[in-house]
Amino acid sequence: MTDREDGIRLMKLAVGAGIFFFAVIFHMTPVVELTLFFTSYLLAGGEIVARAAGNIRRGQVFDENFLMSVSTIGAFAIGEYPEGAAVMLFF
Repeated sequence: MTDREDGIRLMKLAVGAGIFFFAVIFHMTPVVELTLFFTSYLLAGGEIVARAAGNIRRGQVFDENFLMSVSTIGAFAIGEYPEGAAVMLFF
């Protein structure tokens, strides 16, 4: 990775973390919270989900990207938005 790519990645992570902590601290309507947590999730873990999808297309299903994607998508599916976003942030 180049320094530019690392910088972009770090910026996405920082913005995602900022949005996450904003959503945790300030309680808003459920739709706004979902939007904030999902935005944080995409910024922190969008590449992981994309890598998992690419690996599935190549026949490599069970790797860490797939498992992280399944667990966090499952968290969103059961309404545990903060947990799904936090797992991606900490991964």
